[in-house]
Amino acid sequence: MTFLWPEMFWFFGVVPLLVAAYVLALRRNSETAVRYASLSLLRAAMPGRSLRRHVPPLLFLLAVIGMLFAVARPATVISLPSQHDVVILAMDVSGSMRADDVKPTRLAAAQAAARAFVKDSPRNTRVGVVAFAGSAGLVLAPTSEREAIYAAIDGLQLQNATAIGAGLLASLKAIFPDQEFEVPNAKARALRQDVKPVAAGTYGSAAIILLTDGQTTTGPDPVDAARVAADRGVRVYTVGIGTPEGKILTGEGWSIRVRLDEDALKAVADLTRGEYFFAGNALDLKKVYETLTTRLVMERRQTEVTALFSAIATSLALVSAALSLLWFNRLL
Repeated sequence: MTFLWPEMFWFFGVVPLLVAAYVLALRRNSETAVRYASLSLLRAAMPGRSLRRHVPPLLFLLAVIGMLFAVARPATVISLPSQHDVVILAMDVSGSMRADDVKPTRLAAAQAAARAFVKDSPRNTRVGVVAFAGSAGLVLAPTSEREAIYAAIDGLQLQNATAIGAGLLASLKAIFPDQEFEVPNAKARALRQDVKPVAAGTYGSAAIILLTDGQTTTGPDPVDAARVAADRGVRVYTVGIGTPEGKILTGEGWSIRVRLDEDALKAVADLTRGEYFFAGNALDLKKVYETLTTRLVMERRQTEVTALFSAIATSLALVSAALSLLWFNRLL
């Protein structure tokens, strides 16, 4: 737990003063009881009644402490319903996605997992599909029509090269269709469009899920593209698919080993306050998308809980007053 106004902790100095005042009052009452002993005072001094007299003041002291915590504006990380209206699935369709180390192939496993994700996502969430290989393009604009989304996912075709950065920029374009995105001049263009950078991860209306199995071979650096996404506050959840040792692909007179660039994907997720997931097989990939469904429906974020502390303090004060009136016909 953190506090937005920690300087208010100075007010906790009143707590020992209140305790000292109460102890002093008890001593004065004891002196008076000895000086003016009577049957009623003796009854008040009985063990059960003597213990009970301390309950209302103790509750009142706890109420004061609760209010002091509330003044310091406590905040904690809790799970709250997400406000993501748009999710962009950025899918790698480079030639390496035909590798079969993830059964039946990387692309087929990715398509199956993406379909399951769409099926489990809230009906009011609009899903868009971006495909990237040597270049990137919007396959389907964000929509809530599930059949159209399934058709877009199933229709993905393999191409040559890998441009992860271009895939990120195309995804941002799908979220903000009125803006243009380029690297490395994206910040300059944003200034001309009167778009001011915001804190990373603070744009709650959209998120990007980027899946790839390889390294960038062309186009903008994905880390530079991630900085553009971070400036817009858009979180990017990256999914690396494949095996750690990679896969050797062969063609007509050529062969190449395709490896996963986890460092770049981790950097993209970190810059945008997203998260990186590794999927070494089809089952892992399915679990990743199930986890992403949970992340996008219930999002953990820091939330101020001042009202909770205020409510607890008020309740304690009311109980203290009620017990004091009930037992002693007076307030404290």
